Amino acid sequence: MAGEGEVIACHTLEVWSEKIKAANESKKLIVIDFTAIWCPPCRFIAPVFVDMAKKFLNVVFFKIDVDELQSVAKEFKVEAMPTFLFMREGEVVDRVVGARKEEIHQTLMKHGGLVSSA
Repeated sequence: MAGEGEVIACHTLEVWSEKIKAANESKKLIVIDFTAIWCPPCRFIAPVFVDMAKKFLNVVFFKIDVDELQSVAKEFKVEAMPTFLFMREGEVVDRVVGARKEEIHQTLMKHGGLVSSA
């Protein structure tokens, strides 16, 4: 697992499978940022997502490049970038499409994300 406050970037299916399995077993809320290098809104939201990872220490943050892991994007029916998928124990509980900082933040709170006081 990545350290607390980090975004786990998955570049291979092996790494993705291993990391998502561990995250699901932790029973923590999981947020996956489906992104693409060529997508301007994705570049805009990336530092915001990293910032959220530092604040919500009880949530596991993932980043997946849809061009690198097309099969994962297809599995979760991701059609637009960025798409933020919220999961708990293998079940998708929510999604936010687009670089909507406030909506992502509210969805984190709604599903039990706790802002650390650090």
